[in-house]
Amino acid sequence: MKRDVLIDKIMGCWVGKNIGGVLGEPFECTRGLLDVKGYVQDLSAGPPANDDLDLQLVWLNAVERYGRQVNATILGEYWLSYIIPNWVEYGTGKANLRAGLVPPFSGYVDNIYRNSNGAWIRSELWACLCPGRPALAARYAYEDAIVDHAEEGVYGEVFMAAMQAAAFVESDREKLLDIGLSYIPADSKLAAAVTLVRSDWAEGRSFQDTWRRVHDLVPGSFGIQGRPLSVSAAEGHGLQPGAAGFDAPQNLAYAVMGWYHGRDDFGESLLAAVNAGEDTDCTAATLGALLGIISGASGIPAEWRDPLGDKIVTKCINLTSGGLWIPRTCAELGRRLFLNLPGWLGPEECGHDLDGTFFIRMPGPDELMAPPEKDYVPLINGSGFDKSVTVTEKLAAGWTTQWVEAVPFVAEIDYGEDGPFFYPFESKSIRISLRDNNSLRQQFWVEITVWTPEGVSCREGRRFRLPLNTNMGSRAEVTLNFVFDTSFNDCLADIMVDIGLVGRHTSCPVRLRLIRLSQRSLCRDLPSPIHPRIVIEDDQDECWW
Repeated sequence: MKRDVLIDKIMGCWVGKNIGGVLGEPFECTRGLLDVKGYVQDLSAGPPANDDLDLQLVWLNAVERYGRQVNATILGEYWLSYIIPNWVEYGTGKANLRAGLVPPFSGYVDNIYRNSNGAWIRSELWACLCPGRPALAARYAYEDAIVDHAEEGVYGEVFMAAMQAAAFVESDREKLLDIGLSYIPADSKLAAAVTLVRSDWAEGRSFQDTWRRVHDLVPGSFGIQGRPLSVSAAEGHGLQPGAAGFDAPQNLAYAVMGWYHGRDDFGESLLAAVNAGEDTDCTAATLGALLGIISGASGIPAEWRDPLGDKIVTKCINLTSGGLWIPRTCAELGRRLFLNLPGWLGPEECGHDLDGTFFIRMPGPDELMAPPEKDYVPLINGSGFDKSVTVTEKLAAGWTTQWVEAVPFVAEIDYGEDGPFFYPFESKSIRISLRDNNSLRQQFWVEITVWTPEGVSCREGRRFRLPLNTNMGSRAEVTLNFVFDTSFNDCLADIMVDIGLVGRHTSCPVRLRLIRLSQRSLCRDLPSPIHPRIVIEDDQDECWW
């Protein structure tokens, strides 16, 4: 791909994002079919502030400092320092991080809005850093999303990042939807909602019919926020309110609806997305970014682009302490992303020839779908295979597994079905599984050392040595059972695990933070660690704390 074409597509992403966010913002949290025909704000002084772009500008600063090493832990630190909002999933994620819960627990525990829209509106940065590489974009979208989301909320960002990255080289709508769906679980509600929209379009159903069918399939709550149910019912929509915070499947389906019913026309598609209601600035902004990548900034009609100019206006970033360099225009944002590409993708994929000619290798269509499962012969020589953990593997592992990546290995830490919680007088089982990541291409022995607080013991001992082979599927694995005796009365148990290589100086310390809950016999309605509760009972009634 030529340099100018690539820059035009990166610019198109952010110009389209800006347009959609401004267009949809006045109608956010509106339930029902709308009849929006264009901008309704006074844009004589430029675009109003919109929060859908803010977080990605903060992430850009993290990327410029840490490069490909950026992960959920680093992004979580930037969250706590620079992101102002404390609403719903943002606030829950921040509260969990402050309590010492690492991702993915920070996005999962007690998070009613873990399935909402705050993650998939952050997909564009990863797509622009990984043009034509949806698998890589999906990997970083996952790291981003698990800070404050889980389940459908994470699927949404992975789905959009994969599609937007693929849109640099593929413009066919059906192929792009196939690519996005290949990266998320087939049995997810998001996949079901998108599939419904596609089948309805193929059958010739009307916009109104599909709009209602999507809501009946995956009812969200965004369109009734802040309004009594009686008011919503009186408006005559006849739509069920849905579970609080379950918004990603419905709103992404409405964005896809806009894409279909706008018939790939930039303006008509964004208007259709807004006219479906609900989280209108998010649906239009994300769709605008996708269509902007496909067409490039030069292909966005002047009637949509000219009223906004090139200005970016933020409202959710804490700039009081300094430390951030926030771009003020789409052109500046696009330039900074472009300058990061050689270091992000590597010298074989992107850079400049000796004569100064810029180059970026773009993959073929068969490289865009999610990588198939690694179906090599077990324990065969794995030196020539990619043994990195894919985003589909991480999604399949669920939300009680912590991933830690070190130079020579990847650690999968499975906390069990109770996640980061333990119960008094019971043992807590945690499985640590290490696999070679093919970076050093040598056989090793690993040494795992465990330190526990007073009153907590590990049945299996304190130190373990295990072989770590490079063969395909080989793992060094140990299951640790921690026992909490009657002398341990703290609400927290911080267990330190150090993973090192025998004969090497590098070690990887990991803190396992466990939180005490009441006895199981006193806990009700606790099928998972999402909503920890303690029940205190007496003869008359029961109280929830």
